[in-house]
Amino acid sequence: MLPIALRLSWVAVKRNGPDSPSNVPRTSGTFRALRHRHYRTLWIGMLASALGTWMQIVAQSLLVLRITGNSAIALGTVSVAQASAFFFFAPLGGTFADRHDKRRLLFRTQTLLMLTAFTLAALTASGTIRLWMVIVLAFTSGTLLSFDQPARAALLPLLAPPEDLTNAISLQTLAFNAASIAGPPLGGVVAAVAGLAGDFALNGCSYLAVILSLLLLPPDAIATPVRSSAPTRTWTAVREMLAVIQKKPAVSAAVLVYAVLLFVAPSQALLVPIFVTSVLHRGAQQLGFLFAASGLGTVVGSLVVASFGDNPRKGRILVSANAVWVMALALFALSRSFASSFAMLFLMAAAQSVFMTLVITLMQGSVDARMRGRIMSLNTLLMMGVRPLGDFPVSVATSFFGIANAALLSASVVAVAGALVFSLRPAIWRS
Repeated sequence: MLPIALRLSWVAVKRNGPDSPSNVPRTSGTFRALRHRHYRTLWIGMLASALGTWMQIVAQSLLVLRITGNSAIALGTVSVAQASAFFFFAPLGGTFADRHDKRRLLFRTQTLLMLTAFTLAALTASGTIRLWMVIVLAFTSGTLLSFDQPARAALLPLLAPPEDLTNAISLQTLAFNAASIAGPPLGGVVAAVAGLAGDFALNGCSYLAVILSLLLLPPDAIATPVRSSAPTRTWTAVREMLAVIQKKPAVSAAVLVYAVLLFVAPSQALLVPIFVTSVLHRGAQQLGFLFAASGLGTVVGSLVVASFGDNPRKGRILVSANAVWVMALALFALSRSFASSFAMLFLMAAAQSVFMTLVITLMQGSVDARMRGRIMSLNTLLMMGVRPLGDFPVSVATSFFGIANAALLSASVVAVAGALVFSLRPAIWRS
């Protein structure tokens, strides 16, 4: 995906000239946000880093299953550890991003995340790794990402103009999910050659790509935040942000269904490994390909959103994406072949990518610039806190009823929640 994306973006830049809005149509082009040089620099760094992140996601799941004897509850516990960090620190991270230099904050978080990856690699290579160590490192990573993700999201509007913001957000999602196509299979190859420690070490090295891209961003390209002489308390700022969302029925409806979906739906790190081993009875190679199916789906979903531009009917598309996601998860739970499982994971990931990108766009458009870090800290809390936290009850349900029945139950709950919220909040259809 990287060569294709870069070729397409280079054609657009070469034809119109970088950062020359007068020469480039602002409402068309799947990769139009990449014509902005500073955004393009950061995007390429994130894409390279995401490849290492996906290698670690797969390797960590396999590591936990290996040291615990295929325990679903152990995977859920690791997810809860990371989620608890987000619940503690995500609100603080958003407020912190609004008040401080976002580039400097990202430089620090990326450096510390690199160190945690190298620590996990060293412990795994030495054979001293234990479950409690994985839990501690997951909590540490969650804490750092609580500051990293809001700062990264709040930086985007400074690198791309408002008319390209939806495209920039979808391309950021694309960068992470495009890597999920190559990352898991590559992680399997590296694990076979160098062990799981090799995946963790390469992930640590991948953070250098983001660090380099941050160093290449000139300070004058990013607006310096104005420091208030009497800064608002963190929780007061969070309540102010929630009050803004509550006054916008379409946004609050979208966020509520988004929260239910993330909490009730099993994450890929829980769903795919257990489904492959207990239902399909396949090995690590097939596991990597099913992860890649999800990655391919999210790439397609991101490209769909990036292509239709500032569509005035985001609400209708969002509701449709939610319905498709429910159907795909239910059919995945009922599938018993590798091919049908691959297809349903692809469809489910594409629908969720569309849904998530549109929710983020609605959230970004509901607040002014001074609250962008806080509004995106809510997204971080949902995506990185609520979702892993939901893995624990899903893992418990899996231990009692099996992963297929737990997935069916999840699809049913999201379907009911979506029907209720979207019918009670008709404003979503006009957003």
